[in-house]
Amino acid sequence: MPAQSQDAMSTTGQMPGLLVIDDDADILALLSRYFGANGYRVIGAANAAQARELVAVQTIDLVLLDLGLPDEDGLSLLRHLQAQWRGPVIVVSGRGEAVERVVGLELGADDYVTKPFDLRELLARTRSVLRRAAARAPAPAPATSRRLHFEGFSLDLPARRLLDAAGGDVPLTTGEFELLKALLENPRQVLSRDQLMTRVHGRDAGPFDRTIDVAIGRLRRKIERDPADPQLIKSVRGAGYLFAAEVTGA
Repeated sequence: MPAQSQDAMSTTGQMPGLLVIDDDADILALLSRYFGANGYRVIGAANAAQARELVAVQTIDLVLLDLGLPDEDGLSLLRHLQAQWRGPVIVVSGRGEAVERVVGLELGADDYVTKPFDLRELLARTRSVLRRAAARAPAPAPATSRRLHFEGFSLDLPARRLLDAAGGDVPLTTGEFELLKALLENPRQVLSRDQLMTRVHGRDAGPFDRTIDVAIGRLRRKIERDPADPQLIKSVRGAGYLFAAEVTGA
């Protein structure tokens, strides 16, 4: 097996575990060979029932999810993963319609790749998502702790957690965390969609790519008093987004 790159290591220093959920045996075999040769531990599931069992008992760092499963709609399984597992998910699907992409991203997928896909691009996107999926456990050393505070919320950067005014967890996907972090680190500055896409996904936004807009909508539902009339994350027509509230750091 080739030597593992630093990108292809999990936060525990072990081979990162990928769960590939697809009912196409040829695709399962192809991804197992390719990612295995690039330093990943690959587990395959041919349906949603197998996937649910595996995420409950296996150490998995990222899921590659096909939406066309034989026993359950992939979007339903994505909802389950976001509610019960909360790790990063890349949807890899033959459903390339814009509505499917938007719904998948709305439900918390960290990226969306359509079939047929380029293996090198899928590997690059997997590495990008994993780099942003650091352990969510609180950092043990207070001296290195850093939090960004706004409107009663606290974003704990080492622990990658968002806390509300009562100290409760506000669940964030990997992409949502990176997006909020970028906004809080640049308060009252307009950030373009390309800038935000580069921070969150490591690539520019395409001309019809709504990934950032969808993620902004999800964040607003979690931190705005009235998501329909946002006061924290402002849209700047033709330019991007701006975080309008005061941010303090500790």
